[in-house]
This record gives sequence, C-alpha cells and structure tokens, in this order.
Amino acid sequence: MSAESTSEPGIPGTGPNVPGRSGKGRRRKPPGRGRKALLVTAWTAAGVLVLGGTGFGYLYFKLNGNIKSVDINQALGADRPAKADNGSENILVLGSDTRSGGNRKLGGGTDDGSARSDTAMIVHVYKGHQRASVVSIPRDTLIDRPACKDAQGTSHSAATGVMFNSAYSTGGATCAVRTVEAMTGVRMDHYLEVDFSGFQKLVDELGGVEVTTTKAIDDPQSHLDLKAGKHSLDGEQALGLVRTRHGVGDGSDLGRIQLQQAFVKALMEQVKQVGVFTSPKKLFDLADTATKTVTADSDLGSVNSLVDFANGLKSIDSKNMHMVTMPVEYDPSNPNRVIVAEAKAKQVWTALKKDRPIPASATKGTATGEAKGVVTSS
Repeated sequence: MSAESTSEPGIPGTGPNVPGRSGKGRRRKPPGRGRKALLVTAWTAAGVLVLGGTGFGYLYFKLNGNIKSVDINQALGADRPAKADNGSENILVLGSDTRSGGNRKLGGGTDDGSARSDTAMIVHVYKGHQRASVVSIPRDTLIDRPACKDAQGTSHSAATGVMFNSAYSTGGATCAVRTVEAMTGVRMDHYLEVDFSGFQKLVDELGGVEVTTTKAIDDPQSHLDLKAGKHSLDGEQALGLVRTRHGVGDGSDLGRIQLQQAFVKALMEQVKQVGVFTSPKKLFDLADTATKTVTADSDLGSVNSLVDFANGLKSIDSKNMHMVTMPVEYDPSNPNRVIVAEAKAKQVWTALKKDRPIPASATKGTATGEAKGVVTSS
C-alpha cells in the first residue's frame, strides 16, 4: 500500500548538519555525525508478547520487573484534549537516543548519558482495531513547546521556535506527550518508548528481518552498505537502516522517516512468522528482551496489560497500515529545519479526531525526503 493511499485507513504509518543543494532544488546534507533514529520496536515488543499469550506463567514476575513505566496521566493532569468516544485509540511511540548504559557503545551524538527523542510516531488505531494510521513527526520540526512538568514534578518553561525533539530532552516522556497534544489537539491514550541496544538485540533474536532494497544504499555514517535486492537484515544492519539518511533520497531526516516506516511493516511481518512456540527458551528470550526494551505509560506498565493491549491489535496486518509524515515544509530561513504546514496538518489531526482516513490532500505537495520505495517488505 502506498503511504499516501486513502482507500483504507491503515496502521503503522540532533544535532544539525548544514545542508546544501544539489540537482533541481533538492536539499542534501553533508556527511556528519547524524543522530541515530530508532524506535519502531515498541510495536514488535507488543507483538512478541501476544505470541507468548498466557504461557509465561510464573515468569510474568520476572518480565514485569523488566518494564519501566511513567505515570503520564498524573503528571499531565486534567488540562488535556478530551478522550475520544468513538472506539479509537492514539499511542505515541517514541525513540530516544540516550547514550547511557548499553546504548553508549553504539556511538554517535553525545555520550553524556542524556537523551533526545529521535523517532516519534503517532499510532491511531481505528474503531474495531482492524486498521490503523501512523503519523511520523520529524524530529527537526520547529515548534512552540508548551510549559510542562516532567515525571518528577519539575516544571519546565515554554519555548518558542525550538526543535520538536527538545521536548523529550527537556522534560522526558511527559513533556513529549504534552507537546504532541498541544500540536495536534489529539489526546494520546498511551505512550511507548524503545531504546537502541534493545532494538538491535530483538531483531537478532527474531532471526533477522526480510526487506528488499530497490536501490543500493551506502552510508558510512550509519555503517550500512546494501546492494539493490533482497536482504535478511541482522540487528546491526537493521539499526543502520533506520539510522541512515545520507545514503538515500535527499539526505534529510524526512528520507530516513520513509525508511523507518517501510521497516516497521517488514518488522511486523517477521514477528508473525516467528515460530516461538517451538522453543520455550526462544519465547522467553524474546519476551525478556522486549520487556527490557520498552518504557510504557503506567496503564500499560505490566506484562498482563501489554498482552491485553497487544491482543486488541493483533488483527491489524501490515497491508492495513497507512503511514504518512506530518505535513511539513522546509524552513525558508534554515533548510536544515522544517516547519509545520499548518493547514494540511489540520486535515490530519481532524481525521484522527473523527476516526476517519487521512485524506491524500493532507500530504500532497509537502516535503517528503524523496526516499519513498527505496525499501519494501520482501
């Protein structure tokens, strides 16, 4: 399905480098230490837990201890968009580029243990839980960040004209949710976050992920070198794929988003094909890694809650994923940043509020990154 298709609503879908221009107005960024985007694995973690069902038994206690949670509702209080009453759900899936713990050895960015949101996706699950849409938010989008409190109750002042990913680095998950809700007017019912090292290990434990590249990708910055054709990506290669931007499209973060969206679909297909029931050890290893990888809102902060949540989503197939990028335009004063195309973005948020398909007109003519179709599911 095309990312711009409207026949069916589907599911899923920092630092600056100074770009130049090449070709007919295409914007390119020179090689640099681009930050590593990553966090499509929350969906996989939920899928793995579904595969396990209630067969974990007493191991739930260990797995419960793996899951980190944040009480978003308490931190944000009552001043939020109203909950939808149409049977739909909205989940903010966030990836942070923390350099602490196991992520430090993955390199790039800062190494001071701080964290930034490197990947952000709003997953809208339609009534009936048969289809969903994913809206990716470019991390370099210039926004007005609202005042917020972090999970420890510390207040953070509002800021004007800052990058979207500063919300997370300023106040963590709760400030990221507050910012998304202020931007969209859409309430986030749940929050899921995944880290680098867990993503890489999980892909390896799944036995790799099958993708097809329609063009060769060679990006020394992300250590990725793939010929055109079919590939079974291991964890390191998968990590490189969702990081890369210099080797595809116009070299922007928007192109990387298109690769990430394609990889999400391939990842979901792989989860469905894994025969975990044939090996109790494999089942436990996958669940152990998945639960260590995820930080969730407190409503999802247990294995039972995650399994119940995932069971409600398991009928969503990759063919019913409609994936788009939030409508943006290049900032005329700084081509290394993008700004929200407000009128078109309003069409997206209105569609989500009303549980309707995102219209093609909402993303037509906006900045894309020019990497669509470079990676597909095998």
